[in-house]
Amino acid sequence: MAHVIAEPCVGTKDTACVDVCPVDCIHPGPSDDRNGSADQLFIDPDTCIDCGLCVDECPVQAIFPEEDLPDEWKVYVDKNADWFKDGG
Repeated sequence: MAHVIAEPCVGTKDTACVDVCPVDCIHPGPSDDRNGSADQLFIDPDTCIDCGLCVDECPVQAIFPEEDLPDEWKVYVDKNADWFKDGG
């Protein structure tokens, strides 16, 4: 079960979570070409190891274990996965 970045990240894109991720599964990072066009950061569910380091680093509390994601943000499970399917 992966972690998910949800609505509070939209428009914020603070990359503190990127810096602490031991498996580099959070994108787009600050030097990524797609950073400017993305409205939020995304976690690759196939790469995430559920370490949880990103949760405490997020200044807007946008990162949740998938099973703890609030119901109104469940759509972000697919949004995170889809970003990587679309060439993220």
